[in-house]
Amino acid sequence: MADRIITRELISGLLDLSARHLWADYDPETDVLYLSFRKPQQANDSIMEDDGNVYHYRDSELVGITVLNASRQKELPTLGK
Repeated sequence: MADRIITRELISGLLDLSARHLWADYDPETDVLYLSFRKPQQANDSIMEDDGNVYHYRDSELVGITVLNASRQKELPTLGK
């Protein structure tokens, strides 16, 4: 039996993304979760929002999110610029 359960909220949030693909990498040493919606991202702008996460854009398209202190976050970041 799996140790983790995927919640409906997680599934709903992923389905709400405009991206058709999602790549995720987690670095436990730094507690950083990297979410990419395009490979390669080729971001030309990055913004750290009030939630402490970094949002990466290629022009006006959200192409990735860097979630800092990921294990302490209770919700995925709200998407949108």
